[in-house]
Amino acid sequence: MTTESEGDRITQPWGARTPYRRGDVWPLRVDMELADGVHEADVDRWVPSASVLHSNGDAFDIAVRDGRIVGVRGRGGDRVNRGRLDPKDLFGWQATAAQDRLTTPLIRVEGRLRPCDWDTAMDRIVSRTRELLDAHGPESISFYTSGQLFLEEYYTLAVIARGGIGTNHLDGNTRLCTATAAESLKQSFGCDGQPGSYTDIDHADVIALYGHNVAETQGVLWSRMLDRLAGPQPPALICVDPRPTPVAQHATVHLAPLPGTNVVVMNALLHELIANDWIDGDYISAHTVGFDDLAAAVSDWTPQRAAEVCGIDADDLRRAAHLLGTAEHLVSTVLQGFYQSHQATAAAVQVNNIHLLRGMLGRPGCGVLQMNGQPTAQNTRECGADGDIAGFRNWANEKHIAELARLWNVDTDRLSHDGPPTDAMQMIRLAETGDLRMLWISATNPVVSLPQLERIRRIFVQDNLFVIVQDIFPTETTELADVVLPAAAWGEKTGTFTNADRTVHISEQAVQPPGMAKSDLEIFLDFARRMDLRDRDDAPLPPWHDPESAFRAWQQCGAGRPCDYRGISYQRLRDGGIQWPCPPDRPDGTERLYQDGRFYAAPDYCENYGKDLVSGDPWDEDRYRDFNPDGKAMIKPAPYQPPPEAPSPEYPLALITGRTIYHFHTRTKTGRTPQLQQAAPEVWVEISAADAKAADIDDSDLVRITTPRGSIVARARRTEIRPGVIFVPFHYGYWDTSGNEHDRAANELTRTEWDPASKQPLFKTAAARIELTESDDHR
Repeated sequence: MTTESEGDRITQPWGARTPYRRGDVWPLRVDMELADGVHEADVDRWVPSASVLHSNGDAFDIAVRDGRIVGVRGRGGDRVNRGRLDPKDLFGWQATAAQDRLTTPLIRVEGRLRPCDWDTAMDRIVSRTRELLDAHGPESISFYTSGQLFLEEYYTLAVIARGGIGTNHLDGNTRLCTATAAESLKQSFGCDGQPGSYTDIDHADVIALYGHNVAETQGVLWSRMLDRLAGPQPPALICVDPRPTPVAQHATVHLAPLPGTNVVVMNALLHELIANDWIDGDYISAHTVGFDDLAAAVSDWTPQRAAEVCGIDADDLRRAAHLLGTAEHLVSTVLQGFYQSHQATAAAVQVNNIHLLRGMLGRPGCGVLQMNGQPTAQNTRECGADGDIAGFRNWANEKHIAELARLWNVDTDRLSHDGPPTDAMQMIRLAETGDLRMLWISATNPVVSLPQLERIRRIFVQDNLFVIVQDIFPTETTELADVVLPAAAWGEKTGTFTNADRTVHISEQAVQPPGMAKSDLEIFLDFARRMDLRDRDDAPLPPWHDPESAFRAWQQCGAGRPCDYRGISYQRLRDGGIQWPCPPDRPDGTERLYQDGRFYAAPDYCENYGKDLVSGDPWDEDRYRDFNPDGKAMIKPAPYQPPPEAPSPEYPLALITGRTIYHFHTRTKTGRTPQLQQAAPEVWVEISAADAKAADIDDSDLVRITTPRGSIVARARRTEIRPGVIFVPFHYGYWDTSGNEHDRAANELTRTEWDPASKQPLFKTAAARIELTESDDHR
C-alpha cells in the first residue's frame, strides 16, 4: 500500500508507477490521505463512495472520526481505479468543512440576501411557481442542473419538471461538457452509452486521444496509461491537441492542429485508412450503413491538403493514420478539445467512424470512450435531467412518450411537446427575451461557466426573471439569486452515480450536513409536496420518499432500455462498481457494448432519429427508416467549414480554454481545498515562445488578453504550445472566496456560439490579442 506524502502527490499527481504488460490485470496501488494527526487505526468507520471532482469514477472509502470526514482511502478491489486516487480525490474532501458553507436559506429583501427558515424560502418559491403557471403556463419555468448530483436526484427532478410541472425546459451544465459525447453516440449507434471500457487500456496496442488531456481531466485513467507505457509491450500513443500536455509529451505522434480544424484532421485520417485499405470490409458490409458517402466525402482530403489547412506536418498525419490502420487493438478517447471546438459533433462522429471502418468495437482493447467532463454527467443524460428523455427514450417517438407517461402515471399531453427538450443555451436566450421567467439552478455556477459572462450577468439580474440557486457555498451565481437554498454536499447524503465507462457506484452518507442544509433529493421532494403535484390517480408525484425508493423507481424506468439497472442494488454496490446494462440475466453487468455487432439503432428503439451534422437539422422518422431500416451502426461524413471567428490583424491569436488537474470547474470546492488552491492559486495564460517574443512578454509577466467580448488579466507562461494559439484555464471566476473581484474569468472572452447538432457551447473558437500589462520584478 502506498501512502505517498502530500508534496509528492501535488508535484507528482499520478503517483508511483506499477508497470504491467498487455493483457495483464492492472496491479493494485492503494492510495490514502488522512487529516493531520489522524492514523488509519484512529478511524471510526469507512464509508463507501467515489470521486466527485472528475468523471473517472475512482472508488474509495471516506474516513469518519468523531462525526467528521477526516480522509479517504482508495478501494483496491474496484475495477475502475484499483485503489488509486488523484490529487482532487486525495484532498478535495476538506472542502466540505470550509467555514463559508451555506447553512441557512436566503431570500432577497430590498436588494439584499437575508437569512430565513425553510418555510419562508419554499413558500416564496411555491408562490412564484403557481403565479407563473397561472399567468404564463409551464413553459415560463425552467430548471438548470449539474453533472454532480446523484442519479436519484436527477430522476426526481426529471419527474417533477417534465411530469409534474410539464415544462420542456430542463437541462444540465453537462450541456457545456458532454452534450457532444451523447450526440455523437446517438448519431453513430442510435443511442447514448459508451461502447468501450477502461479495461480496454489493458489490451490496447494503440491509444488515440482526440482533444483529451486525460492526464489532467481523469488523472487515474492516465496513471493506467502510464503504467502500460512503463511496462513490456507499451502501446503507441496518438495525441491530437494544440497544447504540449503531458499526453503530448508521451505521444508517439502528436498532431497540434489549428483550433477549429479538427474535422480536417479526421477526414485526412479516414482518407488514409480507405486509400490504404486499412478497413474491415466484411464488418462494414454486415454491420453499418453509409460507407460510400464517407468514402466520397474524404476522397480529396489527402494528408498534404489537410496539413495546409491545419498547419501540421503531412508526414505526421500519415504516421498517425498508419498506427490507426495497422493496430490490432485500438482504443480512442475524446473530450473537450473536440467537444468545445468548431464542428464538435461532426469531429467526434469521425472518431466513431474510424472504429466502424476497422471493425474495432466490442472486443478487449477495441473501444471508443466519448468521455464525460463531470462525475455524474452520464446520469444526467440517462435520467432525462438534460436535453434527453428518461431511459434514453426518443422525444419524437410517440410510443416512447406514451410509455413514459404510463410509468409516471401522468397524461401523455404533459410530456408531449412540439420540439426536443430545450437546451441550456436556448433557455438563456428565452430568459433574455422574457419568455422564460423562473430559473432554478442546482449545483452549478453558470455566472462563471457559461460563455460571454457580461451577457449572462445582465440576464440574471432582470426584474422579470426569478432565480433560485441550490448550492453548498456562496458563488458568483448565488450573489444574483432571489432565493438561495443550502444543499448537502457529497459525503453528507446517499445516492448512486455512474462514470464515463458506465460503472455505477454508491456514495453513502458519512456525516450530517451543517446547519439547515438538506440533500438535493429532499429539496426537490419538498418542493413537489408543497406544490401538491399529483399523478392521474391523485397520488403524490413522485411517489418515492428516499434515495433507495427513488433508485427502485429508476430501475423500472430503465427496464428494457440500454441503461438497464435491474440487476444492480445498493447492497451489491457496496462491494464495488457494476457496469450497466445490468438486466436480471446479466447480474455482473456488461463490460462492452456491441460485442455481437448489434446496436441500439432500430427505428422503433433508437434514442434519436439523427441530425444533419453541419446544420443540426433533425431527421424525421421516415428519413431515418429509409437510411437505416435494420438498425445498423451509421457512418456519417462531415464536410469541413471554416470557423466563424478566425484570427485577424486586430485579434491575431486563437484562444482556447481548458482545465488543470488541481481544480474542478469553477473551483467551488477545490478553491477551498488548501493543497489544491496552493498548487494553482491564480489564472494564467500559456503562450508560445515565438508569440511571447513578438509581444515582448516573458514568463510571469502580467498580461491582458482581449477578445471582441471583453478582457482579462493573467500571468504569462511560455510553453511549447503551437504558435498562434493561447490557452487560459476556465476555473477562475471574477471574485475569490473572500469576495474580492478580479478580471480573471476566461468566459468573459468566449463566444455565445454552439454546435448546431449537440448545442454545446464552443469555448475554443475565439480570436484574441495579448499585450504586456506589467513586467515581472526580475525584468
